[in-house]
Amino acid sequence: MDQEQLNMLKKAFTMFDSNKRGSIEKEKVKTILRTLGASYDDKELDAQLTVEDPNETGHIDFEAFCRICGPYLATEDDEALQKELKEAFRLYDKAGNGYIPTSSLREILAALDDQLTSDQLDEMIAEIDTDSSGTVDFEEFMEMMNGE
Repeated sequence: MDQEQLNMLKKAFTMFDSNKRGSIEKEKVKTILRTLGASYDDKELDAQLTVEDPNETGHIDFEAFCRICGPYLATEDDEALQKELKEAFRLYDKAGNGYIPTSSLREILAALDDQLTSDQLDEMIAEIDTDSSGTVDFEEFMEMMNGE
C-alpha cells in the first residue's frame, strides 16, 4: 500500500471514529469501501472482519482496518491501470504482434512532450528497449508507463 492510499484510509477511519476511541464499528467498513469506490465480496469481507475481531467486540482498530481495506484498494487500482495500459498498447500494436516498433514509441513520447530533443528521445528509447530489439513488448511498455 502506498502513502497516498494510507493517507486516504487514515482520513476515512478518522471520520468514522467519531468518539476518537481508536476503533470503528465493523459495519462501517463496507460503507467506507463503497465510498472509496472499491468493490468487494460480502462473504469474503465478513470473514475478514471476523478474523480481525476475534473477541467479537464489533469494533476494529486502524491496523486491522488497513489489513482489511488495503488489498481491495490496491487490487482495484492495479487492475484498472493494467486494463488501460493494455488498451493503449493495442492501439499501437495494430498488427497484433505483441510488440510495437520503437518508431511508434518515438511518436508517442514526442506527442507527450514536444520539448524533447531527438537525442533525448533516443536515450529514452534505449532505456525502454532494454534488449535493443527495435521493438517494445508489453512488458517493456508496462515498465515505462509505471516508471520502473
